[in-house]
Amino acid sequence: MSIEADAAVLRKLPLFRGVDDQKLRLLAFMSERVRFEGGESLVEEGDFGDVAYIIVSGEADVVIGSPSGEQLVATVRENDFVGEIAILIDVPRTATVRAKGELVALAVSKEHFFKLLKTFPDMAVEVMRALAHRLERTTREVGRLRAASARA
Repeated sequence: MSIEADAAVLRKLPLFRGVDDQKLRLLAFMSERVRFEGGESLVEEGDFGDVAYIIVSGEADVVIGSPSGEQLVATVRENDFVGEIAILIDVPRTATVRAKGELVALAVSKEHFFKLLKTFPDMAVEVMRALAHRLERTTREVGRLRAASARA
């Protein structure tokens, strides 16, 4: 695929909504298109990572380990960004992301992502906003799950 096509994919992400086209083309240039087969993991819970993925096509399940086995917590699809927490802070992956079928993604390395954020502070602000929205949704979902388990 071309850099323009990959930049068009990036343009669709809420994470990059306020980022201008030149910066998106640069990020596309620094990214690598990768393919995963069904059942293959993009990231594994507990691993340290230096790559995040932007899903171009396909779906993946987000699962976490629990005493009763794996628990499905989300399904990610085209235009979702996964694995970014591990490239932003040095913590183990919080979940496993496993392709449901063939999946194509743009792999963004930690090094390139930080280089862009340092070079373009406005991009860092947009990333911060998108992550804050995701944190709010996750916090709400955790509260819902806790309430449901307390009733059970």
